[in-house]
Amino acid sequence: MNILVHDYAGHPFQVDLSRELAARGHQVTHAYFQGDPGPKGRLERSSSDPVNLSFKGVPLSRPYDKASFVRRRFDDVAYGKAVAELIPALKPDLVISGNTPTEAQSTIVKTSRKSGAAFVFWVQDFYSIAVSKLLRKKMGTVGAAIGAYYTFLERGQFANSDAIVVITDSFADVAKKWVKDKAKIFTIENWGALNEISPLPKDNEWARHHKIAHTFNFLYSGTLALKHNPQLLIDLAKEVKGRANVVVVSQGVGVANLEHAKQEQGIDNLILLPLQPFSDLPKVLATSDVTVATIEPDAGMFSVPSKVQSYFCAQRPVLLAAPAENLASQVVGRIGAGLVVAPTDRAGFLNSALRLMEEDALRLGAAESGRNFALNNYDIKRVADRFETVFQHAIRARKGNS
Repeated sequence: MNILVHDYAGHPFQVDLSRELAARGHQVTHAYFQGDPGPKGRLERSSSDPVNLSFKGVPLSRPYDKASFVRRRFDDVAYGKAVAELIPALKPDLVISGNTPTEAQSTIVKTSRKSGAAFVFWVQDFYSIAVSKLLRKKMGTVGAAIGAYYTFLERGQFANSDAIVVITDSFADVAKKWVKDKAKIFTIENWGALNEISPLPKDNEWARHHKIAHTFNFLYSGTLALKHNPQLLIDLAKEVKGRANVVVVSQGVGVANLEHAKQEQGIDNLILLPLQPFSDLPKVLATSDVTVATIEPDAGMFSVPSKVQSYFCAQRPVLLAAPAENLASQVVGRIGAGLVVAPTDRAGFLNSALRLMEEDALRLGAAESGRNFALNNYDIKRVADRFETVFQHAIRARKGNS
């Protein structure tokens, strides 16, 4: 099968899937947004990769500006057209696209249908719901109207998809309200790149280079947007000052908040570093004593922090501030991989951090539970089996509608 895998962000686990599909004999092109500054997987061929795997970074003519809604909207439209141009050139049998801005996704869906390719919508989060909440807060009824337009677009994309993959059953509940054919909805939870991230010693080359190999380190790794509540990281650094570091390896609008607080309040144990090459990620995660993830209440139902899966792979305990209904909260709590608090519970967050810092047995047990969960659930061969089942459904659906 000739497959175009489009993952806007280029995250590690999506790349993991593309490599496994290519190893099974599929012709795979993995496309991603070249201008996205977020965490990336290994997006280049290596000598061990099959010849039928290729990577395509899709550029824009100018830097992408998330801060400007109007400019961002035009850039999203331009990006969708750029990805859509790959479809007639590659002539894929199937396109799977996820983590993509709504208006960009619309063009990709339409072009896939026009070309006769089956289309699979991979729902990493609900862009329309996120946009609606954000704009309603900023612009009131006008924002709500714009949000309704984006919901209209996304519902149309669901209707025109041959199959839909959601990452949690709570997403499936929304999808089932939006489409008539419930049989085309499949739940496949995200996973960590187990083949790429292994537990390593804390005292490693990366940790020594940054002079944090022998300190207690809370570590946040990945994108830090406002929905991740950077204030909690500031509060944590102030709480453990003199006893531990809070290391933030990140990019995003939330980093500016941390930089300002560090300078204005003299929080010298708040260590801010840019995103590191993916090849260094296992060393980065190994430097932590406790890993941290946060997500705001409004974002809890439409977004799941994928960094938690990488934390599991690295065998590190997790301190998570997220709504109880969020999938990450449910998994961490169920398997005992760390401590979970509500995102609005500042005191609970800080108390949980102190417990993890002071109780060695708690940290060790949580780390082992997370790693065991990864070993039992993140086998890429089993994940790819499930995706091939989805692809077969989509291909049959596309032929049936031709």
